[in-house]
Amino acid sequence: MLRELVKRWAIYKVLGRWLSHFFSYLDRYFIAQGNLPRLNEVGLTCFRDLITKEREGEQVDRALLRNVLDIFVAIGMGQMDQYENDFEAAFLKDTVAYYSQKASIWILEDSCPDYMLKAEKCLRREKDGVSLYLHSSTEAKLLEKIQHEFLSVYVTQLLEKDNSQCHALVRDDKVEDLSRMSGLLFYLSKNKERFRLLFKIPRGIEPVSSLFKQYVTAEVTALVKQAEDAASNKKAEKKDMVGLQEQVFVRKVIELHEKYQAYVNDYHTFHKALKEAFEVFNKGVAGSSSAELLATFCDNILKKGSSWKLSDEDIEETLEKVVKLLDYISDKDLFAEFYRKKLAQRLLFDKSANDDHERSILTKIKRKCGGQFTSKMERMVTDLTLTRENQTSFEEYLSNNSHANPGIDLTVTVLTTGFWPSYKSFDLNLPPELVKCVKVFREFYQTKTKHRKLTWIYSLGTCNISGKFEPKTMELIVTTYQASALLLFNSSDRLSYSDIMTELNLTDNDIVRLLHSLSCAKYKILNKEPNTKTISPTDYFEFNSKFTDKMRRIKILLPPVDEKKKVIEDVDKDRLYAIDASIVRVMKSRKVLGHQQLVMECVEQLGHMFKPNLKAIKKRIDDLITRDYLERDKDNPNLFRYLA
Repeated sequence: MLRELVKRWAIYKVLGRWLSHFFSYLDRYFIAQGNLPRLNEVGLTCFRDLITKEREGEQVDRALLRNVLDIFVAIGMGQMDQYENDFEAAFLKDTVAYYSQKASIWILEDSCPDYMLKAEKCLRREKDGVSLYLHSSTEAKLLEKIQHEFLSVYVTQLLEKDNSQCHALVRDDKVEDLSRMSGLLFYLSKNKERFRLLFKIPRGIEPVSSLFKQYVTAEVTALVKQAEDAASNKKAEKKDMVGLQEQVFVRKVIELHEKYQAYVNDYHTFHKALKEAFEVFNKGVAGSSSAELLATFCDNILKKGSSWKLSDEDIEETLEKVVKLLDYISDKDLFAEFYRKKLAQRLLFDKSANDDHERSILTKIKRKCGGQFTSKMERMVTDLTLTRENQTSFEEYLSNNSHANPGIDLTVTVLTTGFWPSYKSFDLNLPPELVKCVKVFREFYQTKTKHRKLTWIYSLGTCNISGKFEPKTMELIVTTYQASALLLFNSSDRLSYSDIMTELNLTDNDIVRLLHSLSCAKYKILNKEPNTKTISPTDYFEFNSKFTDKMRRIKILLPPVDEKKKVIEDVDKDRLYAIDASIVRVMKSRKVLGHQQLVMECVEQLGHMFKPNLKAIKKRIDDLITRDYLERDKDNPNLFRYLA
């Protein structure tokens, strides 16, 4: 019957076309004037009335079925009513019944990945069928019905099936199976055809995203716990503990992030899940914040003698991965301050392994956090470049003014105030040899500019001095403080604690650190009375003329100072200024604003750098009111007005 129908339809189309030609004059003039239907439309209407509405879902010859279905489309005269009502509705109904039965069997028999694989094959087969014999408008409706039967109906059972197999898929890197579960990008063929399942059903990805978050959170938490356990192990040496915290731990976090970043791709739901999972890392380890850990990790990679033996390409790749982790750090301003401190140490003490890497990571951070974030650090690097040029000019000045030469090789690093971390600057009483050096450089600098003031930071200086001991003469690499103390013994055999303190004009804390490094540490350049391991104000010191070492050149370090507390204090102080500026910006643009909205807008403005404390914002508002930047409304105390 269908073959005969197609045959008759083909003949009918030919006859209809010829009749249209024969009576084209009527079509163009008579019908147009009388507002009557065209001859071809009348013919299609007659044929449409002959079509039966009963349809069966049996398989037929595809070419034949295509021709038959073309009739439904054609007799619709530009509308799809006949196709949709006479064929499509019944076809979709039968399809739902067929796949509902299949899904109910497979959900009981198959594992989660096998079930999803079968569903994927069915969807692909049906999609191919649309292009072969169905109208293209059926595709979306057909796939939606099948996805509903396979996925929407059983999504909860799938995720809970086989003791949450989704966790196992993530753990075992089953990217192909997980892509069917989550809609994550998966290339199915050489043509890289993308296929997403759960994204095509309402709220289908959310349960998978939730499981993904739970699993990644558990992995990050396990890493944090492992690092904390090692840090609290009393048997572990401090150096090993630091190595675990600052190097191994961060390295593992980077590797973990890269692993799961591959699953995220362009999907907001999974980006959010990954970010929330890595908030565990944001809390830090054993008293060290994540900001400090990342800054220290970068320092270890970028300084000379790094424990990570990496090629230039590996360094660049690792730095790129570190910068990605900044997304998960809420206290980005704290990272910036820790990083700036460590950058200063590398630049000032010639510990940076490669200038290109230093500039490269600043470029990466700038792209991630903005130009204001890295402006000070970039100026620090620029200062060092200018210092090299300045040193060349200074050496030319000395060669042209032989009377000015201090007789000592002198290198001075000129830093721009405001860009570098703040350092203590004491009026150290320099020995005569060093006083002359300072005077010569000041005279040189005044020839270049008369509008800048030089403030000497002796705590950062280093000196190479010659120690004439009885066994042999040795070169000692010491700080300016240590050199000033040792040179006192050229004119005195024995000095008390108070003598040294008075001569140098230093604080108790600095004197204790200084004398401990010279008399109680590895290299005992000074003998101390009494011979104890601690420094007290009643101690006396003498030059140890019998000191010796197998090396002819030794470096005497000062005991390290934990600057973490000062960094945090500096950041807290800067945050107060940032909150003040934010409040003023908001009020200047809004003029009048309620308390709640003002707080919300400040939090939004500052959130990219740190999470402002709500109590701190309230205190800053009160402070700005006392300083006449704002005033409270007389009738509504929760309403503020900006005072120009």
